[in-house]
Amino acid sequence: MDIRDLSAGATLYLPVEVAGGLFSVGDTHAAQGDGEICGTAIESPMSVTLTFDLIRDARLAAPRFTTPGPVTRHLDARGYEVTTGIGPDLMTGAREAVSRMIDLLTEAHALASVDAYMLCSVCGDLRISEIVDLPNWVVSFYFPRAVLE
Repeated sequence: MDIRDLSAGATLYLPVEVAGGLFSVGDTHAAQGDGEICGTAIESPMSVTLTFDLIRDARLAAPRFTTPGPVTRHLDARGYEVTTGIGPDLMTGAREAVSRMIDLLTEAHALASVDAYMLCSVCGDLRISEIVDLPNWVVSFYFPRAVLE
């Protein structure tokens, strides 16, 4: 699970689906945007200390977690460029929002499209902005302007 806010101090609750189940930690990220668009993040070696407690009868259907404090420590200082995807399918909306940001970055900032794509994955945030107006969902992609300065 590559979730930016699963970081120091977070408590992760996982369902245990088999007796004697094992646990492993995968790649650690020094930076990653919400949505990890293309599997690109700033990979970084880290020392990790984990503590495990078994909570019997927790009946978790899926992982959940708590954070020790605010999660808005991102690159907010200069605001954001935001593109959207609007329509009846959230995945299509997400692809459209990201694609439009890649287009914006390549046209306005002379980035190669592959570089813009990876940069979106490292520091941009993909958000579901609206689900109330059936059938037109709104997905927004936030790119921090501070990264471009």
